[in-house]
Amino acid sequence: MSPARADAHDRPTQIKRVLLGLLAANLAVVAAKFVIGAASGSLAVLSDGVHSSIDSINNVLGLAVIWVAARGPDEDHPYGHNKFETLGALGIVGFLSISGFEVIKGAVARLIHGAEPLAITNTQVAVLVGTLFINSGVAVYENRRGHELGSEILLADAAHTRADVFITLGVLSGVMLSRAGFGFADPLVALGIAGVIVWIAYGIVRRSVPVLVDEHAVPAGVIRQAAEAVAGVHSAYQIRSRGARHQRFAEVTISVDRTATVDAAHQIADAVEARLRVELELHEVLIHIEPC
Repeated sequence: MSPARADAHDRPTQIKRVLLGLLAANLAVVAAKFVIGAASGSLAVLSDGVHSSIDSINNVLGLAVIWVAARGPDEDHPYGHNKFETLGALGIVGFLSISGFEVIKGAVARLIHGAEPLAITNTQVAVLVGTLFINSGVAVYENRRGHELGSEILLADAAHTRADVFITLGVLSGVMLSRAGFGFADPLVALGIAGVIVWIAYGIVRRSVPVLVDEHAVPAGVIRQAAEAVAGVHSAYQIRSRGARHQRFAEVTISVDRTATVDAAHQIADAVEARLRVELELHEVLIHIEPC
């Protein structure tokens, strides 16, 4: 299902169902990592647990944001409340920044004061491997549903969860090295985790800010080419577009033959609007008509 054709009323409900399911899975992963980290004394495992806990917080944040974003247009928000979803995705960066700072602070302190080899059992390692598979499934599912529903909050959280897979792999490497007597490996891995957190935060900002500052949703040249392909359109210009994945708006001025009747000119405009909606998956298109 394309974002433009997703039912406007059903979409928020579907996103909420996805978030509730992910919340349950993420809470199970967080609990496992904190239990293992506390039992073994592993800073890397605990930092990974902190990072994974952000997934649960993101799910709760997403539920609140979708509730607001689902509201229709009103006098103060004539284009609707959809940007609240993008704003929520950007809010994930705040949580990531806090957790990244705490991980760096703890890792540096442990490097300065020294780190002892970790005591972690094979059973605890097996549980970590289990959380790795859970996160892999969650990331794939959430990313797929995010694209299907055109949801910025799901895509941002999917990127975050996907990073957990690589982070947990790093944690397992650090744990195994620590078990072998290389105690310094654990805080070094924790610093690597912090670097991944910073990179994920940057990626979310890079996707969210263009929507919030109304960067074009579709390049003007693409819109112009599609509009001018309609019979009766001499040229298309003064093109603007804005919006997120699932709800994009465009405004286009077209020139038609000055001898065309009002009815004929409007039929041409309707054809342009229909073409742009279908081919470019635009939610709403405003066509201005000028004689040439």
